[in-house]
Amino acid sequence: MKNIINYLLIIPIFLSFSLSSYAADETMTVTTKRLKMETALRIAQAAIKECRKEGVQIAVTVVDRAGHAQVVLRDVLAMDITLPISKQKAHTAMAFNTPLSQMESRFTKPFQVAKLDGLIVSAGGIPINIGGSILGGIGVSGAPSGVTDEKCANAGLAAVSEDLEME
Repeated sequence: MKNIINYLLIIPIFLSFSLSSYAADETMTVTTKRLKMETALRIAQAAIKECRKEGVQIAVTVVDRAGHAQVVLRDVLAMDITLPISKQKAHTAMAFNTPLSQMESRFTKPFQVAKLDGLIVSAGGIPINIGGSILGGIGVSGAPSGVTDEKCANAGLAAVSEDLEME
């Protein structure tokens, strides 16, 4: 019985040392950067401007790092279907941290990840990855080809990337 009491007294002391050393070495939270709404708006506006130069009207969605739409713009003549497609492209690019044009042939068998509702693997979506931090994704839909969609998404990112890198 005396041994059990000694062990019961030692356990709290051991735990307090191990927990205090953990607290000294590790923080309990992480800090993540997020795009300001104004930055997301600049991205979207630059993407639309680039597509207008190409003679096409598109929808563009900028999502945050959780995949939630932060800014959604649809040019005057872009079809309604471009709205959900641009969001899904932005979300997919952010989730995989890869331009979607690099993934088009990746998922070719039934029941693979890209067959999940809400994911689109079609050129026109790019991640917003600055200095190794994923800040979100850009999705563009409405051009006759994904190549043009992606060109416009890249123009959107180019409009802010230097400012983001300098921060």
